[in-house]
Amino acid sequence: MVSLNLCTDDMVLLLADPGQIASLSYLSHDPRESALWRIARRHASNDGSMLSVAALKPDLIVSTGGGPRDRATLARAIGARIVDLPYPLSLDDLEAGIRQLAAALGQPARGIRLIAQIAAVRRSTPRQSREAIFLSGGGRSLSATGLGAQWLRLAGIRQQALPGDRIGVEALLRHPPQLLVRSTYRAGETSREGAWLSHPALRTMPRTRTITTDGRRWTCMGPSLLPEILRLRTLNR
Repeated sequence: MVSLNLCTDDMVLLLADPGQIASLSYLSHDPRESALWRIARRHASNDGSMLSVAALKPDLIVSTGGGPRDRATLARAIGARIVDLPYPLSLDDLEAGIRQLAAALGQPARGIRLIAQIAAVRRSTPRQSREAIFLSGGGRSLSATGLGAQWLRLAGIRQQALPGDRIGVEALLRHPPQLLVRSTYRAGETSREGAWLSHPALRTMPRTRTITTDGRRWTCMGPSLLPEILRLRTLNR
C-alpha cells in the first residue's frame, strides 16, 4: 500500500505491518513536519501524486478527501483500490477513520487496540479543566468546539473561544489566559509567523503559565497525539 498524505502516513505507521508499506508522502520524512519521521524513513517516499506511485503498482492507495477528481479513475487504471479518509471533525470521526483504515489494511485488531487506547484516555479525562489558549505562529489557535479542543480537554485543558480562532498580541496582554499552550511547530525558523511567537511582550505575562506542545502532532490531530496529550495532562496538574 501507499499513502499520499501526511495525515494518513501517521495512521498507516500505527496500523500497518512494515512489510505492507511501499511508500509514504515525502512530508513523513521531514523532522520539521512529522514526529514519526525516524520510522517513516525506513520506507520510500512519494510526492503525494498518483503518478509518483503508479510504478509501484500498489494494491491500496490511502489519502484524505479533497484530492483530484480523477484520483479514483487513476487508481483503477493501475489496479489499485483507493481509501479516501474524510478529515475528522471530532474524536468519534477519528475513531471511525481508524476502523475504516484498519479494515482496509487487513489489521482490524490493531484498529481495535488503538481505539481502545483513545477510549481509555477519554474515560480518564480530568474532572476539572483549566481554561487556556492554544497558540501557534501568527496568533493562530483552535476552534473551541473542534477536534483540537476535544483533544485538549482530555488533558484537562479547556480551549477559550476566540473570534476567528485567532488572537493578537494586544488581546493577549489585555486578557491574559490562565494557561498558554504554545506550539513548537517549526520553532526557531526565520519567518513572519515565527517572529510573532518571539514577540517580547509574550515573555512578560506574569499571570499566565506557558507550556509547550509538539506542534507537529497537531497538524493532523490524529492518534499520534495520544502520548502528547498524556504529557500535557501531567504538566497541567
